[in-house]
Amino acid sequence: MEKALQFDVIASCTTSKARTSLMKLPHYTVETPVFMPVGTKGAIKSVLPEQLEDMNCQIILGNTYHLGLRPGVELLKKAKGLHNFMGWKRALLTDSGGFQMVSLLHMAEINEQGVSFESPYDGTKSLLTPEKSIQIQNAIGADIIMQLDDVVPTTSKDDERMEEATHRTTRWLDRCLSAHERPTEQNIFPIVQGGLIENLRKLSANLHLERKVNGYAIGGLVGGEDKKDFWKMVILSTNLLPCDKPKYVMGVGFAVDLVICCALGADMFDCVFPTRTARFGCALISSGQISLRHKKFRMDFGPIEKNCSCSTCKTYTRAYIHQIVSIEAVSCTLLSIHNLHYQMQLMKGIRESIKVDKFPEFVQEFMTNIYPDKSYPQWCLDALQSVNIELK
Repeated sequence: MEKALQFDVIASCTTSKARTSLMKLPHYTVETPVFMPVGTKGAIKSVLPEQLEDMNCQIILGNTYHLGLRPGVELLKKAKGLHNFMGWKRALLTDSGGFQMVSLLHMAEINEQGVSFESPYDGTKSLLTPEKSIQIQNAIGADIIMQLDDVVPTTSKDDERMEEATHRTTRWLDRCLSAHERPTEQNIFPIVQGGLIENLRKLSANLHLERKVNGYAIGGLVGGEDKKDFWKMVILSTNLLPCDKPKYVMGVGFAVDLVICCALGADMFDCVFPTRTARFGCALISSGQISLRHKKFRMDFGPIEKNCSCSTCKTYTRAYIHQIVSIEAVSCTLLSIHNLHYQMQLMKGIRESIKVDKFPEFVQEFMTNIYPDKSYPQWCLDALQSVNIELK
């Protein structure tokens, strides 16, 4: 393999910016658009690697910060990387640890050198620098690795801090690229930052375009901002980034968001949502989601969703899952398998519709199922209209 990523667009929607591609990585060739389940600490909660393969999951995500603490670099090296350690044969992507600046902000101190964290395990302090992040990710061995970025919540009103973080992210990118020891086996993706400030987003993207990389991420979103601001930053970024490389919108997992971001030209997504909501007894279905904790399912002997081909729906009823949900650990497995299967089938449907140039029709059917009374959120209408899709 001449380089660690080969990206070929195989079909594009003639109406919107949606496209489907083959992304050839060292461990697997991934069809995009693709949703990546999150296995923060090297495991998808309640689901085995072979179960992920059975639902045709192509690529999963791990987290550098947590894996760097446990099991640590030395063990990962001895195990010959995370693929071998966890028994996963397909593609892997690792986040750099930048998101923990937001999620663990109360335990972090940020400066030009890096991020000083207090361990959530034993309280010891450690410094995560761009170089250290790449060192850990080189040991993990993921196909795609993320630069360490300076992440500021989109809800922040401190424009000066946002500008500082945008410039620092590019400086840290250069340090990550310099520290990278496996460029023929692993791909560093820069992360476009800038919050909700249009000029900073443009600046970040343009600076990153000056570096030689195989793909790009759009970060710093899905942090509580209004959806009308979210979609505008996504399309701004996809318009600026090159068409011959993958575009990854970080942290997106709600079905409506996935469909709209595909229409806006994005290729890759990740989120803990499908498995996290499963642990609360919620199942994803074509009309939205249902809570199987509700007593109305006590005598419902149908599957979670009619015509669903997942192993849970083939075998178990809503009534059974209602009986064990939030009580027996196996309920998390059953619902997680169903929810991840739902996400995989959704992305497959998107890909197949693009191949036959029927993506606008797919979007219409999908949105009608979610909003049967056609009370579409205004942000959805606006986002889709921006790429020439008019909902009826």
